[in-house]
Amino acid sequence: MQVSMLSVGIGAAILFGVAEVANWRRNNRRDVDNVGFMPWRGIALASAAVALFATAFWLGGR
Repeated sequence: MQVSMLSVGIGAAILFGVAEVANWRRNNRRDVDNVGFMPWRGIALASAAVALFATAFWLGGR
């Protein structure tokens, strides 16, 4: 269980990084009318929460 929670935390942290890069690209786009449909800020916040909880559970189980 400890390895799986650690891998969930690492995966969520990677997803957070991807979402932040995508949100930065959305904010700096050339065509203002091309807004897209992915809620990158929400994905980033949810993945950060999952990463924090998974890391806390992994540290608690050690």
